[in-house]
Amino acid sequence: MHRRRFLAGLTGACAAGALPQALRAAEPARVLTATDVHVKDYPTVQAVQWIGEQLARETSGRVRIRMYHAGQLGRESEAIDMARFGAIAITRVYTGALNNAFPLTQALCLPYVFDSTEHLRRAIDGNVGAQVLRGFESRGLVGLAIYDSGPRCFYNIKHPIVVPGDLHGLKIRVPMSDIFIRMLRLFGANPTPLPLGEVFSGMETHMIDGAENNIRSFQSSRHFEAARYWSHSDHSWAPDVLLMSRKIFDSLEPRDREVLLRLARESVGVMRTLWAQQEDDARRIVKDAGVAFNECDIPSFRAAAQPLLAHYRTDPAIDALYRQIRDLA
Repeated sequence: MHRRRFLAGLTGACAAGALPQALRAAEPARVLTATDVHVKDYPTVQAVQWIGEQLARETSGRVRIRMYHAGQLGRESEAIDMARFGAIAITRVYTGALNNAFPLTQALCLPYVFDSTEHLRRAIDGNVGAQVLRGFESRGLVGLAIYDSGPRCFYNIKHPIVVPGDLHGLKIRVPMSDIFIRMLRLFGANPTPLPLGEVFSGMETHMIDGAENNIRSFQSSRHFEAARYWSHSDHSWAPDVLLMSRKIFDSLEPRDREVLLRLARESVGVMRTLWAQQEDDARRIVKDAGVAFNECDIPSFRAAAQPLLAHYRTDPAIDALYRQIRDLA
């Protein structure tokens, strides 16, 4: 389905109080349409498919999930709006794409707020994660779960990045997030917001010099075929969030809502098991392909990011979450 035609049809259908024929099954929440921009075997996609399998079994087929992976229904920003309108039921979204509409997610995206995967999980599995998930209720969404996705690092087509000065003048793709745009400017790069699907061609045509992401996405997107330098900056551990349309969630029978919420929580463990396996495989694949790996001078990146932390911590709500996260380090 062509993206523009899909979105045009969605707008008209919502205005008319109906949905496109392809998505009508999702309206009564018997077949829940789920989306993800990642490929079919990506851990978040597989985790949602696992929810669907268990949900169909536990509800005797009353509720099922139909997954559209690899961005078939559009970008993450489009998926957020479609879920709010009730055109789709479930979407997995990177927290960086949520920062403007849902300010509490900013605390999870700040540079060097987390020290490790274990530190991140202590936060998102506890009160910090619960607060962030509740924050989606104000705008027509239900926060089902938070999936961690490893540290984000820099990769580029030119040379290793060791200190922030090595990024000077490089055009680096960032998600549509003010935090990432400001962070890259502090590091000396030229931040270039682009959809994930345009990064590979952007590097091939030298429209951009590189990007930043986790190792699994670097491998699954085939970006390593263009970018031959991977630098362990670990500048962000920003996780993903599994969201559901409040409209569709409320249309489910109470017993089915309870099952769905429980399965979403249980899917976090499923996703993490898959992630651990695939992260190691991804690292091996890109190394075998000849990508050069190097360590970064982390203290110099932390120092460069301090003005950004100071700016966001002027917001009392963000500062409170930041303090809670750091107390768990």
